[in-house]
Amino acid sequence: MLYYLFEYLDKTMDFPGAGVFQYITFRSALALILSLMISTIYGKKIINFLRNQQVGETVRELGLDGQTQKAGTPTMGGLIIIVATLIPVILLAKVNNIYIILLIVTTLWMGIIGFVDDYIKIFKKDKQGLKGIFKVIGQVGLGVIVGSVLYFSPVVTIREKSLKPIAFNQTVDVNKEESREIKSTTTTIPFTKNNELDYARALSFMGDGYEKWAWIIFIPIVIFIITAVSNGANLTDGIDGLAAGTSAISVLALGIFTFVSGNIILSSYLNVMYIPNSGEMTVFIAAFVGALIGFLWYNSYPASVFMGDTGSLTIGGIIAVLAISVRKEMLLPVLCAIFFAENLSVIIQVAYFKYTKKRFGEGKRIFLMSPLHHHYQKKGYHESKIVTRFWIVAIMLSIVSIVTLKLR
Repeated sequence: MLYYLFEYLDKTMDFPGAGVFQYITFRSALALILSLMISTIYGKKIINFLRNQQVGETVRELGLDGQTQKAGTPTMGGLIIIVATLIPVILLAKVNNIYIILLIVTTLWMGIIGFVDDYIKIFKKDKQGLKGIFKVIGQVGLGVIVGSVLYFSPVVTIREKSLKPIAFNQTVDVNKEESREIKSTTTTIPFTKNNELDYARALSFMGDGYEKWAWIIFIPIVIFIITAVSNGANLTDGIDGLAAGTSAISVLALGIFTFVSGNIILSSYLNVMYIPNSGEMTVFIAAFVGALIGFLWYNSYPASVFMGDTGSLTIGGIIAVLAISVRKEMLLPVLCAIFFAENLSVIIQVAYFKYTKKRFGEGKRIFLMSPLHHHYQKKGYHESKIVTRFWIVAIMLSIVSIVTLKLR
């Protein structure tokens, strides 16, 4: 909203200083500060409201130290993250930008799914919460929306580079690099020199015109990524500060990719795919990072509030959509390796237990407990040490991811 106001003041009244709102860097910095203020100042009020409504965590019989003491701690704290993200975005971003619209829809969509899940757990006294099938339906629904918009919307394009010969005195003298905006399902492959892959090529066996059927490949990929990352974030939210801290680090790295991909000069210099209009997502990312850091003010050990599924599912959905929009989804196994490790630990644990029970009549486990962070708790590590070490790993993974801008 403020962006359009100051744009109007700059163009019609030549209002001093109004032009600075045209810069993504300025609005991103302002969004970061504003989201930090909202999450830290008003976060306390939201926590008190949740406590007064008796929106408290129930005791989970996990056999872990400190679990009993956490009973009654307010949950649904993801509302702090959602509010502190959306208010700066609505005020400072171009809300008619297709990528901003998608991210706002993602935030609200996943937030509602998580909220319903938390509501059932707390007020309906059902520890299972929203049935898994309905969560998956919700994630698939979001994947269909995001995939369809990114594929069919005419404003979602990439800039293709090509070399066109220029005639000089009727002979080819030099090559001039030209570019044009095109619709494409091309993505980026990390750590490779010719690092672009077009999903549509998987259908090349269909002959001429196969490109128009690329949505058959693209949309299911989007659905899979959103489902996997949101579930990974959900599983990572198990101890104080873990999900919020690792997410903030990963999102900050994505912010660098987004800014570079949306800047024609930087993308050309670094030989990165230029995605028109995508730079505006930097404002959203700044607000999101500020909200996560502000939430950590209350979520760090010992937590005054838990994010619940309201927050964790939202975080995962946003990260997935950001990565897909900026064509860096293939980097997620590195950038969000902690999420995937948490996911895999559960899959491996359950599969091995079922296999050994069927084969030997007694189920066996690989980990002391899953997800992975509970394994380390069972080994006697304190929550703070586990979280700090996971943060360090997340920082290293983010650095490796950023280095892929030049390391090919």
